[in-house]
Amino acid sequence: MAIKFPRTALTAAAALLVLGTGLVLGTGTTADDAYAEGAPAPVTTPPAVTTSAKPAASPIGALFADESHFCTASVVHSAAGDLVLTAAHCVRDGMAFAPGYHDGVAPLGMWAVTSVAVADGWTSSADPDLDFAFLTVRQAGNPAALESLTGANVLGTNRGFEHRITLTGYPDTVDSPVVCDGDTARSGTYQLRVACPGFPDGTSGGPWVADGAVIGVIGGYQLGGDTPDVSYSAYFDDDIAKLYASVTG
Repeated sequence: MAIKFPRTALTAAAALLVLGTGLVLGTGTTADDAYAEGAPAPVTTPPAVTTSAKPAASPIGALFADESHFCTASVVHSAAGDLVLTAAHCVRDGMAFAPGYHDGVAPLGMWAVTSVAVADGWTSSADPDLDFAFLTVRQAGNPAALESLTGANVLGTNRGFEHRITLTGYPDTVDSPVVCDGDTARSGTYQLRVACPGFPDGTSGGPWVADGAVIGVIGGYQLGGDTPDVSYSAYFDDDIAKLYASVTG
């Protein structure tokens, strides 16, 4: 069965600045270490879902490296207007963000990732409960803040485990997003899950949006799930709130 993103070793990008005290990229940690023990139980009765044909909102887009998109990300509200949220296991060298990417077209062009922030626990042990990352982006020659062009979702923390969400992701084999409306449920202690069909490789980092707030991203347990029909997210609690505060000041 497909996973959301290959379990490759995380490497620090020399060109990326890391924000926040103690927030560094892993330099030799593999995501496999995170699942040695304490993984949530497999899903036995998935929540009911309906698929949706509506396009992704413009704050959501594809992450590119080496001219190919490989993960999903979304703009999250910040005072500077330059902040993007994805899964920590998506972080790699030379990333760029294409908001609103569809049908092979990047309507707002490519936005280079200039800095990355991940939690200490992800750096030290690839803790699946900390599988989230904030990316700062800019576009050469463009003085505008990205959020002023795309809008943004607010970051939602400590909001409980049961929500009706819209899930969006970019499979790495196609050039348009897939979208699903589904009901979340708790999985283990600090994970969410949702049954949404058709979210294979490339959809990692896709936002879980409920009432204008992003409450999760595809990632966490098994890097987001070992089947394209059930996705996971780390639960957004005080850990991501502290990371966000360290980035936004």
